[in-house]
Amino acid sequence: MMTNVPAIAAALLLLAPSAVLAQSAPAAAPQASTADALAQPRRFESEHRGTFGGAAIRYRAIVAEHFITDPAGHPTASVFTTSYVRTDAPKGSQRPVIFAFNGGPGSSSLWLHMGFLGPRRIAFSNDVKPETVPPFRLADNGDSPLDVADVVLIDPPGTGFSRILPAGKPEQFYGVDQDARATVDVIEQWIRENGRWNSPKYLVSESYGTIRAAEVAKLLAGGPMGTGRMDGVTLNGVVLLGQSMDMSGGSGDGQYANALPTLAATACYFGKGPAGCTAEGQAAAARAFVRDRYLTALHAGSSLSEEERNSIAGKLSTLTGLEPEFILGHDIRVDPHTFARQLLAGRGLQLGAYDARYTLPLSPNGGDPVADDPAMGQYVPGFVAALNLYMRRELGVALDMPYQAIAFRSVNSKWDYGYGPGIPVGRNFGDDLGVAMRRNPDLKLMVGAGYYDLVTTLGSAEYEIAHSGIPPERTQFHYYESGHMPYLGKQARPALARDVRAFVSAPQR
Repeated sequence: MMTNVPAIAAALLLLAPSAVLAQSAPAAAPQASTADALAQPRRFESEHRGTFGGAAIRYRAIVAEHFITDPAGHPTASVFTTSYVRTDAPKGSQRPVIFAFNGGPGSSSLWLHMGFLGPRRIAFSNDVKPETVPPFRLADNGDSPLDVADVVLIDPPGTGFSRILPAGKPEQFYGVDQDARATVDVIEQWIRENGRWNSPKYLVSESYGTIRAAEVAKLLAGGPMGTGRMDGVTLNGVVLLGQSMDMSGGSGDGQYANALPTLAATACYFGKGPAGCTAEGQAAAARAFVRDRYLTALHAGSSLSEEERNSIAGKLSTLTGLEPEFILGHDIRVDPHTFARQLLAGRGLQLGAYDARYTLPLSPNGGDPVADDPAMGQYVPGFVAALNLYMRRELGVALDMPYQAIAFRSVNSKWDYGYGPGIPVGRNFGDDLGVAMRRNPDLKLMVGAGYYDLVTTLGSAEYEIAHSGIPPERTQFHYYESGHMPYLGKQARPALARDVRAFVSAPQR
């Protein structure tokens, strides 16, 4: 168990792994005026100890405010980070630092924080049938990589406690390029403030955060076409989880081919595949079928013979668990959304898009792509409650403002992918990660994908990396029995933790 010894709130209630989250929080401390807040960034520190990766360590938790300023020096945004820094590391050691963020766009770092990287995590009694109402529980997170690296979680403007200030405007932050520049600013501030210029540096990113990671990796070194400065900051490694770097539209037959390994793995999970199948085996079989026959059949279109069409439908049925007649009725092209509604339709169930292991009744459905998603709709309440109570009760964060988990209308709907605010199209941002890896011959890449992620599928991740100029010899893929958040589950989280530890700990040349 971790022992919490906060310097500013020694009387805070300590929660054991089995403790139920309290229903009330201590009264908030008086808030500074806007002028005082801008003059002195807010900061909350507390001392802790815990066991991570089998190693007992002491560490400091720091929730800190950083200001982004315009050229005239006026603060335009207030950005909060949550840092975990080991305090008993051997003198002279250069601990790696992991800078982490989620995506959205418009999402806070809540998911990585309370699901994988933080020293405490949400604890569901059943990971795929989680509690959806209070009380929720927290547990010590021995899978956090704090034994091998310090961790800095970043909440971009408009998320978490981070806000755009009166001197700033949404268009200065709510776009691919603007967001990446702001993130670089925060990372470089943290490095300066903590004297970590010589520490190995890593990004851990998820979902839209993988686009942010690609852009940040390209910008950190600086240059006249980047930050406009010669920053000279390089990364040792980048981790992409639930990668979504290709925003070029995803049209054409490639989308059906890329989705097939995920559909096959999911069918096996629900007992719809061959007897004795495994997710790994079915995904491999789907890849082979795509390579040997499926792409050719899709390319043939209406010229495909009836005999071959029936044969293709039969093989797809074996892989996906769907009836051949249904597959033929969809012209041998089944997308993940259709699959999610059809696979268990006979049982009246719909699969989660973000994690197909989660199910809810097929109808009625409110039509909200997030609130009505069987995965997001069920695990979100526990994550949100856990983060709020953990930050305020265990870390002593006294801020009289809401923690914004995901800002859909104020941030996501206004995002500029390069074609104007709110236009949900873009390009292949993986090309920018390829540029960053060309510039930095020692930058390495880890891609983590969940077998049951119907939003960013296995095949899309593999295709994206293979078509972005990213050196395959510096890239490693890992697959997990999970979904879009590949740390959800008693098997997935330790497996991901093992791979991230090895990635961060591997010697550089």
